[in-house]
Amino acid sequence: MEEVKLWRDKRERDMYDSFADLYAIIKTTEKLEKAYVRDLVPSAEYEAECLKLIAQFRTLHSALRGAVPSLDRFADAYRLDAPAAINRLFVSGVPATVEHRAAAAASGSLSASTAAVAECVQHFITAMDSVKLNMVAVDQVHPLLSDLSTSLAKLGNGLLPPDFEGRTKVRDWLAQLAKMGAAEELTEQQARQLNFDLESSYSAFMAALPNAGS
Repeated sequence: MEEVKLWRDKRERDMYDSFADLYAIIKTTEKLEKAYVRDLVPSAEYEAECLKLIAQFRTLHSALRGAVPSLDRFADAYRLDAPAAINRLFVSGVPATVEHRAAAAASGSLSASTAAVAECVQHFITAMDSVKLNMVAVDQVHPLLSDLSTSLAKLGNGLLPPDFEGRTKVRDWLAQLAKMGAAEELTEQQARQLNFDLESSYSAFMAALPNAGS
């Protein structure tokens, strides 16, 4: 019998490996969502795992944008019945616990507040992932921090305290980048400091949500 090859070259093999990773992330997220709804996993553990899966999904989905234009079509093609995972990864973009904290803190429009929090989380994760992937040229970093700064500004002082340090750190980095040329790259020390500032700001952002607006 003639051997049937699943791929013709290394590029195609890498693509199918990425498909397998995406499939696994979606399946794992679906199981995690069901476990959370059934109260089988503590909220803190759920949130940590969900954030990791969302970050992995965003990185992988971005790399597969040309090959996977629609997550729904991918799910149909591989017979994935995972509505909760698709909602969490693609539609919401934040763990259910974050949505609940935003709802508890919101005093105005619930949908607007939740969307604003989701947008901030997305920009935080994208910026942190980019730095970790060594995308540290000014014309790569500046747009990401600009988007993050804009999304933080949208929250105003309703969900975050007026003195939230994340806003200041992002503005300081934008001012520093503005003095550099577009093709210049951050040094290793600068990149490490930026990653540290982003991670500490993100942690402060998540911690501030339950008490924001109080």
